[in-house]
Amino acid sequence: MKSLWEAIIRGYLKVIAPVADWMVRKRINPNTITTVGTICSVIAGAIFAAGHIRTAGWVLGLTALFDVLDGTVARRTGRSTVFGAFYDSTLDRVADGALLGGLTIFFARNDVHQAIPHSMGTPMVAVLILGSIGTFLTSYTRARAESLGIDAKVGMLQRPERVTLLSAPQAFFGLALNGWVLITICVLLSVTAWITAVQRILYVYRVTNTPALDAEVAPSAPVAPAAGAEARRPAPAGQGAR
Repeated sequence: MKSLWEAIIRGYLKVIAPVADWMVRKRINPNTITTVGTICSVIAGAIFAAGHIRTAGWVLGLTALFDVLDGTVARRTGRSTVFGAFYDSTLDRVADGALLGGLTIFFARNDVHQAIPHSMGTPMVAVLILGSIGTFLTSYTRARAESLGIDAKVGMLQRPERVTLLSAPQAFFGLALNGWVLITICVLLSVTAWITAVQRILYVYRVTNTPALDAEVAPSAPVAPAAGAEARRPAPAGQGAR
């Protein structure tokens, strides 16, 4: 599965290479690209809330382009910065909140639009609230681990996979099968978000209970908790390592 996902990413990077080349030539600021991508995500969230699921899927698919381009342009123009990685990670949380919030509103308004089975409206609101908590825990556990010097980029579902699941099925299926495609995706996202958060907690537990590593990590632990952003420290040559 991992090799398949990596092959898809390589193919996607080849497709968007001309766009990246143009942005590099124009010296577009990577933070501007990040901002535009977040605005697109917020718009997609609003479209989800309005019940135009297929349109929202396509708009969200567009944001994946910006999600990749900001780091690519930063690396190629030599404008990779710590602030850029911090800014990218922070706005990712805004995007996640907008998307999941939009879907929550859609299900909460089911009595009005009746686009899905009547009995599923309230349960799906609960599922998405839990999914939102799980998604932010996924980000926080990695950020907190990295503040302790531990690379916790592990787990079943990270942000690129989440965006893909939220965009591709909705773009092609919308509310097909009486909304059950969307319901299934939302349940899957919520469950895997919690699984990923637990996997990261267990990973940090195992690492910190290895005596040699625990002794090395513990002295550097800050007193205050890390911010809720998923720390995407830039690689030496790039912004916002993903």
